[in-house]
Amino acid sequence: MIGTIVHQLTRNMTEEQIKKSGYGAYFIDHTAGVYPTAASGSPWNAASMAVKGDVIADLVEDMAAEQKARVTYDNILRLCDDPDVADVIRYLREREVVHFQRFGEGLRLATERMDQKNVYVINPSFDN
Repeated sequence: MIGTIVHQLTRNMTEEQIKKSGYGAYFIDHTAGVYPTAASGSPWNAASMAVKGDVIADLVEDMAAEQKARVTYDNILRLCDDPDVADVIRYLREREVVHFQRFGEGLRLATERMDQKNVYVINPSFDN
């Protein structure tokens, strides 16, 4: 969705708008194509998806990802002056909050079914 917003906002930019907006370096490398990067310019890669294969570690990682996305959307809303873009970002932010809550519920359910005596919450079927 973010890529679509970026495409819609940049697809018809004039040369003058590209130069004035600070979009020049991006345009040189990618024209108006959507190339997923962080705001710092670091390209997205699969290394940002941390999967351990442990239900607790993975659910906590999922929760962290949702929270980080929510903060990113909060920061975009602080800087955004386009009401149409802000509406979409608010929707995406709301979705991150719901996802965080659902992962939290999953984490609670998973820990309830594990060895409650353990401080580190292990799966007793693997770690006796």
